[in-house]
Amino acid sequence: MNQYFNVIIEQDEDGYLVASVPSLKGCHTQAKTLDELISRITEAIELCLEVEKDEIKPLEFIGVQRVAITR
Repeated sequence: MNQYFNVIIEQDEDGYLVASVPSLKGCHTQAKTLDELISRITEAIELCLEVEKDEIKPLEFIGVQRVAITR
């Protein structure tokens, strides 16, 4: 049975792609290419699920909103 997780992908100032999984605390990784990033985040999800004792229920994806903050 497949389990699906939402993955947020952003690019940092050095050009690295950074992926995080909001429903899994501490589940994140980075890579230079999207292919490498997907491979690494898949492995990170599997590792997080291995150590998590409670059943994980992925969050329902609603959308992405960019919010401006004036400083």
